[in-house]
Amino acid sequence: MPDLDTSADIARRVARAVADAGGRALVVGGWVRDRLRGRPSNDVDIEVFGIAQDRLPLLLAPLGRVEPVGQSFPVYKLVPPGGSAGEIDVALPRRESKHGRGHKGFEVHGDPSMSVAEAARRRDFTINAIAWDPLAEAYEDPFDGQADLARRLLRAVDPKTFADDSLRALRAVQFAARFEFALDETTAALCRELALDDLPAERIWGEIEKLLVQADHPSIGFRLALDLGIIRQVLPELLSLVGCEQEPEWHPEGDVWTHTLLVIDKARELNGDLDRPRLITVMLGAICHDLGKPPTTAMVEGRIRSLDHEQAGVEPTLALLDRLNIHSIDGFDVRTQVVGLVAHHLKPGAFQKAANVTDGAFRRLAQKVDLELLARLARADCLGRAGHFDCSAMDWFIERARTLGVEHRPPAPLLLGRHVLALGLTPGPRVGEILKQVYEKQLDGEVTSVEAGIEEARRLISAVR
Repeated sequence: MPDLDTSADIARRVARAVADAGGRALVVGGWVRDRLRGRPSNDVDIEVFGIAQDRLPLLLAPLGRVEPVGQSFPVYKLVPPGGSAGEIDVALPRRESKHGRGHKGFEVHGDPSMSVAEAARRRDFTINAIAWDPLAEAYEDPFDGQADLARRLLRAVDPKTFADDSLRALRAVQFAARFEFALDETTAALCRELALDDLPAERIWGEIEKLLVQADHPSIGFRLALDLGIIRQVLPELLSLVGCEQEPEWHPEGDVWTHTLLVIDKARELNGDLDRPRLITVMLGAICHDLGKPPTTAMVEGRIRSLDHEQAGVEPTLALLDRLNIHSIDGFDVRTQVVGLVAHHLKPGAFQKAANVTDGAFRRLAQKVDLELLARLARADCLGRAGHFDCSAMDWFIERARTLGVEHRPPAPLLLGRHVLALGLTPGPRVGEILKQVYEKQLDGEVTSVEAGIEEARRLISAVR
């Protein structure tokens, strides 16, 4: 990630080249907002005023490699010499006209004659409508975004056009959580009126992912999303958590919705060391882990119980993952792991309480879910409550899994098909049956070497002859 000084230096070089050609270049968007907040950013966008579209790539060429991006409206990615570090996006200010629903329902064309204020008017929130002149070292702020930054307020730039892009409601949610800003009430009212059914799953997920992995307290966004009606439209499985009572002895914080928000925040707090797909997995597990409580909650002998809510949570979890079109991320099977976390999130505590839980139980559970991620979610679940509870079961659980070497995956089979075929069997279903039976004994610790596996396979073959 380029730091502020590196990015500013690149922006100055572009601005100088543009100025020498009779135009003006301004840094716009999130980089400027984050600069004012003292936060480094790698999202550098430059708008060029007073330069015709066909001149722009020729003007940029001496500064690095120029790669056109987009079709209807070209953006030029400028890659400085020496690699992609410090690359920036350069484009003309654009005019947009709405002609249909959805993110593709815009006609966009560049207009170098636009004023700074006209160009900024198309942006969503005032804090994103501030421009920075790298030559004058000055800000252009036609919609008073700096004052809103100081007030920690999200406010729509243009209430008349805000609803043209329904994604802005989701952006309001993730910005509110990431920056811990309040949402202006007029803007909130606009968000409540937005229908989100024109958004593809990948755009919805893109904003939810930012909420989950970039906010210190994602619960801020979830509370706002509930208030704005976004949960109802995008994550309806969560609605039944609101008002679903829990046993006060174990959940003094209140209903399942309140508990879930605490777990989400705790999961984010404790798991910043994970890579992107595994952090996403734990965060989605935190969201979904108690989806099975509403249909299973009942009063049993004077106490509120949610028997078998782990398995009951699998179906709504799959529905949520389907809606967001979540499968593998960066080669990691997020979908399978999230389902495993939901279906088994009570196991670490249950295993510790059980008398003489076997090594085989750990090995078999490792076939269904990554045990380290399970321990991480279980810890967030235990700590995501009001009051003080003993959460040491998760330490015991993960240490036992590590001792067995199954914290991330079950043991690889010792006996392979070639070993069985060498004993005289021909290829067919019987080979698979023997491999399965021997592997079960391996999971139980009864087969600990290839030689022992071959001997067990020989015994099984002889038993049916």
